[in-house]
Amino acid sequence: MIFKAFKEKSNKKYLNKLLSERKVLVDSKKIKSLGIILNYDEIDNFNAFNVLASRLKIHANRIKVIAYTKDTKKEGHAWDACYNAKDFGWKGEIKNIELKAFLDEPFDVLLSFYAEDLLELKLLTALSKSQLKIGILQTDSRLNDIIIKTKIKEKKVFEDEVFKYLTVLNKI
Repeated sequence: MIFKAFKEKSNKKYLNKLLSERKVLVDSKKIKSLGIILNYDEIDNFNAFNVLASRLKIHANRIKVIAYTKDTKKEGHAWDACYNAKDFGWKGEIKNIELKAFLDEPFDVLLSFYAEDLLELKLLTALSKSQLKIGILQTDSRLNDIIIKTKIKEKKVFEDEVFKYLTVLNKI
């Protein structure tokens, strides 16, 4: 139990270090790849992201989706993989090879679609090599480049706002 608290403190410290060193480099290059981080425990309709990807004119093979759950027994759905707290070590270490590969992928846009303030989800967003990060979590503004203030159940509003901002930034 005490090790869990030390591990969490270690990961929080690492997250703060990552966020303080982060440099935002947004260019006008059109988006060709999309990464999506979900909280499995908050989402009920996963097809909304396929609609958004097609609206953004991103090919299906250039979309990668990962989900995080607190439940260690749940498996993935219609996405690449489902992860939990056991896939995270000390000081932000990622133990899972597939998860590391996702985080090392230089996506043009990363959508962080979760409202619950979980350290593991924030670590995933911070560790991603994505060029532009868009999310709805508002507890730490350093995490995403664009924060869309909406509820987790309002996927259509989120989709419309993402499309609008990417159009304004000349990314579509």
